Amino acid sequence: MNVSPYEMALTQLEKAAELAGIEHDYLEVLKKPMREVIVHLPVRMDDGSIRVFTGYRVQHNNARGPFKGGIRYHPKVTLDEIRALAMWMTWKTALMDLPFGGAKGGITCNPRELSRSELERLTRRYAWAISSIIGPYEDVPAPDINTDESVMAWIADTYSRLVGRWEPGVVTSKPPQLWGAEGRREATGFGVAIVAREAVKELGLRPRETTVAVQGFGNVGYWAARFLWEMGFKVVAVSDSKGGIYRREGLNPVEVKEHKLEEGSVVGFPGAEAISNEELLELEVAVLIPAAIERVIHSGNVDEIKARIIVEGANGPTTPEADSSLFDRGILVVPDILANAGGVTVSYFEWIQALTREKWPRNRVLKSLEEKMVRAFREVVEDSRKLEVDLRKAAMRIAVLRVVNAMKLRGFWP
Repeated sequence: MNVSPYEMALTQLEKAAELAGIEHDYLEVLKKPMREVIVHLPVRMDDGSIRVFTGYRVQHNNARGPFKGGIRYHPKVTLDEIRALAMWMTWKTALMDLPFGGAKGGITCNPRELSRSELERLTRRYAWAISSIIGPYEDVPAPDINTDESVMAWIADTYSRLVGRWEPGVVTSKPPQLWGAEGRREATGFGVAIVAREAVKELGLRPRETTVAVQGFGNVGYWAARFLWEMGFKVVAVSDSKGGIYRREGLNPVEVKEHKLEEGSVVGFPGAEAISNEELLELEVAVLIPAAIERVIHSGNVDEIKARIIVEGANGPTTPEADSSLFDRGILVVPDILANAGGVTVSYFEWIQALTREKWPRNRVLKSLEEKMVRAFREVVEDSRKLEVDLRKAAMRIAVLRVVNAMKLRGFWP
């Protein structure tokens, strides 16, 4: 359970490299990010004082195209975590066959303690500090934990003023009025729901008889629950940072969302039993969706997991040791680099729209996303069957091979 996110990422890479027959030299290159930037950001607070925040941008690999990855604001952001997330983004974009590499950024801060004006000044300072290494053809950030459309709009505006022209392609997940993609807000959750549906088909289950529990009722968890509910699945449990709720007869995610907006948590939803986040993970459900934080399924609780399918809405929710145990027990795990790739896929659609100044309607965005998610899921399932390995190893093998092949074709220069 004490394994760090970066150690997890390295273990996954080494297993995939062995499975794919990747040469040692290329493995050594992929173990290290191409660039790591640490910036210290003096920001004037509303009371006139100055606080210094620490920010990061890690660019892992760009053999297949510009770096791509989110920016998170959280008190526990560390360089180790950002390194891991950048590497996972490389595999995610490669698995979805997008013309991007992988990157990640973050600022160690608690955005809940900052006013909106302080948040804007912090964001613009960070955008200025990393402006020389981002751009529509260099590195394209996006939102992540505690960042949103407004943060992306501030970054796009700051960068555009620095380069002397409006450049909407520098970030994705902007407001729709600023060339943001329709459907981007729900894209990651929609993608999670699509692969959950496909995984259920693999086991021969029917939606009406399939129970779902979602840990994390933020943007990803809410939309995954909502889309699955609309498909006819029975969502019986959801949770947020304050706790969870369970109702055997099923929950309406829209009503739960309304309750959360009013009360600040899903806890206390009428007619539901209160449970902890840990108890949610151990419920006897068909589909478990960890959509909160990393390393929630580990050696200490893996034996208590009863779900038949785990769909990773969060990044890195399952440790390598737990992965092996789940596979041995016949539990199907849809890995994060596939399950939550809906966001970066629609970010790709948004990037295209920004560069061409074309606007796609929401139905085209979601239909195109569904086609890509289903195609990637089928590729991974076929590879796992052929090699008799779990879906993570199959997905990683496909992704790593694509990145290494691009590296070989491009060569090393200078």
